Amino acid sequence: MNTAVLRTEFRLFRREPGAVFWVFLFPALLLVILGSIPSFREADKSLGGLRPVDAYVPIAVLIALIMSGVQTLPQALTGHRERGILRRMRLTPVRPSALLSAQMVVQGTVALASALLALLVGRLAFDVPLPKQPGGYLLALLLAAAAALALGSVVSALSRTTKIAGAIGSAVFFPMMFCAGVWIPVAEMPHAMARVVQLTPFGAAARALDRAAAGHWPGWEHLGVLAAWTILLTAGAARWFRWE
Repeated sequence: MNTAVLRTEFRLFRREPGAVFWVFLFPALLLVILGSIPSFREADKSLGGLRPVDAYVPIAVLIALIMSGVQTLPQALTGHRERGILRRMRLTPVRPSALLSAQMVVQGTVALASALLALLVGRLAFDVPLPKQPGGYLLALLLAAAAALALGSVVSALSRTTKIAGAIGSAVFFPMMFCAGVWIPVAEMPHAMARVVQLTPFGAAARALDRAAAGHWPGWEHLGVLAAWTILLTAGAARWFRWE
């Protein structure tokens, strides 16, 4: 990967206050708002004795990945395509693939930093325990990030303009937020619904993170779902992506 391209993409990202807010700050801010509700700090039998704020920390982590994958990554890549940047790069020693790789590193790094911020806010502000199975939590988090970026790459591949990318991204965004448990934590969903949701990348990620947070190794079925989605989405993005 060209380090100059990577540095440039990081600088461009920092100049986008909207992207910085929604990807890096919003998940932690949402956690602060929810944690400030008294009922969210009381144990809930339906959550196995956890407080709702405890259950929402992994959800805040996934929100950062979803925002980065299906919102900011497609907008950035289609913007470069619209302005002819990718076409002009073909005439230089730097290949367009270097820009794609740099964008994925930027978005993935910021999303993971946002996940760390959410964990710290939960711990420091609401005494939410840190994951009791850190290795499993990290593995699930990295697989979820890979799936989110692969999904964003597919949205980019199917979008010729930033408007189309925004429309497709929004159409994908809300179902993925539901599957991550934003409105109903996956653990509280009816059994049949939960089984279906756990076949989606962020439903599987939510359950994997929940298990690791509780001190258990993430279920291999959930990790397998994440790996399978990552492979399938990456293959789709590679097949459909166009530089011009």
